[in-house]
Amino acid sequence: MQQEIQEPRQHKLSIVMPVYNEASTLDRVFDAVQRVRMPIAREIILVDDGSRGGSAAIIDELAVAHAGDAVSVFHHVRNQGKGAAVRTALAHASGTIMVIQDADLEYNPEEIPDLIAPILSDRARVVFGTRAFRSHTAFSFWFVVGNKLVPLTTNILFNSYLSDVETCYKVMPVDTARTLHLQSRGFEIEVEITAKLLRSGYQIYEVPIEYAARTRSEGKKLQVKDGFKAIRGLVRYRFLP
Repeated sequence: MQQEIQEPRQHKLSIVMPVYNEASTLDRVFDAVQRVRMPIAREIILVDDGSRGGSAAIIDELAVAHAGDAVSVFHHVRNQGKGAAVRTALAHASGTIMVIQDADLEYNPEEIPDLIAPILSDRARVVFGTRAFRSHTAFSFWFVVGNKLVPLTTNILFNSYLSDVETCYKVMPVDTARTLHLQSRGFEIEVEITAKLLRSGYQIYEVPIEYAARTRSEGKKLQVKDGFKAIRGLVRYRFLP
C-alpha cells in the first residue's frame, strides 16, 4: 500500500505589538519590522492601549498605508496595560507562531529570525530572547538588580535555569500561548507567561539578544514596584491553582 506523504506545515508569524504613548518611536519600529527578511509569512498586529499624544492616529495611518501587508489594528478605549494589549492581539492572531515586539527602540527586530529558527527546526517549542545587559549607558542599579532577582526567584520556585524572565521577546506557537489562558493586564504578563509555561512542563530555549534600554525621560515605563509585582505573581502562579 502506498504510504501517504504529508505536506510540511505552512508556518506564519504573528508579530504582536502593544503600543502605549510611543508616538516618537512607533514609525521607526514598524519600518524596522517590515524590513526584516523573514523565512515565513508574517502578520503585524498593532494594539493601541488607550494612548495619548498621537500614537493612535499613527497606528491608523500605518494600517491604511500597509493595507495589503497583513497589518491589523485594534484600539482600547482606555489604558489597560501591556498584558491586556497582548491578550487582545493574541485573540486575533491568525499565525502559527507568535512573537511580542515592543513599540520602542529597546529591541532589534533583525533578531526575530534567529528567535523563530529553533521552533522552525523543531529544536524548541518556546524561545526567549535573553538580554545580557552589556555595553550600556542607560541601566540603573535597581533596574539591573530587579532583572537578576526575578529570574533567581523563578528558578528557585520552578526548579528552572533561566537568565531572563521579563524579556519582551517571547516566541511560541500561537496555540501554546492560548492554552495559557492569560489574565494579566499590566507588565506582570511577562511572569505569568513564564510561570505558566514552566508549570505546564515546557523547556524554554534561550537565545542571546541585543538590548538598548531607554532612560525614564525617553519613555521607560517599568518601575521598582513592577519588580515586586513580578515576584508576587511568581509565587501566586507557583502555588495557586
